[in-house]
Amino acid sequence: MALDKQRIVTEAVALLDAEGLDGVTTRKLAARLGVQSPTLYWHIPNKAALVTAIAEAILEQQFPEEPASPAPEERWQDWLIGLAGRLRRALLAHPDGARIIAASQLSLKMAAISELAMSTLVGRGIPLRQARLIVLTVLRFTVGYVLEEQAGRPGADALDGFDMAAYAAAYPTVMAGVTEYFQAGRTVDDLFRDCLEQIIHGPAAQAGPTS
Repeated sequence: MALDKQRIVTEAVALLDAEGLDGVTTRKLAARLGVQSPTLYWHIPNKAALVTAIAEAILEQQFPEEPASPAPEERWQDWLIGLAGRLRRALLAHPDGARIIAASQLSLKMAAISELAMSTLVGRGIPLRQARLIVLTVLRFTVGYVLEEQAGRPGADALDGFDMAAYAAAYPTVMAGVTEYFQAGRTVDDLFRDCLEQIIHGPAAQAGPTS
């Protein structure tokens, strides 16, 4: 099979799924493709370009087409929360998906998502500066939230010798807040949406129209 950029990126995503971002090296990728490492540079000039290409592939799976604008009767806040949810699903679909997006500085897919979100808010009467701040905060929160999710819980070694009782006594409000939130059966999915509600509805109250 002829080597081209698409085949390289497809194999890079498979390597990401198998070994995480730290395992995506040109040496390992070349070995999977049955070529020498320098051959890859004919198609992808450096590691940064490879990461961006992987980011585009990850986003393409959730956003094969440009997301639709909200219907006239749909609140832009609900639409933006839904858009962020789709981005989160795209990142969670692959190990280190959030790290990939965070490291990719030239993703055209992310630019398209930002453009659509900002233009939608501006079209609903939100001033440009406020629209940019809302969208930037939502997208960066989403990537950061998934970064923490994909980092995983502390392992046994990290908890060895950790005094949870002392921690709870020192930070009672923190512990009470965590306990109160999750005791009603809420999940990390609920927490994601509730945090977005706080982010979006706070600035929206200052930005003008809500519909």
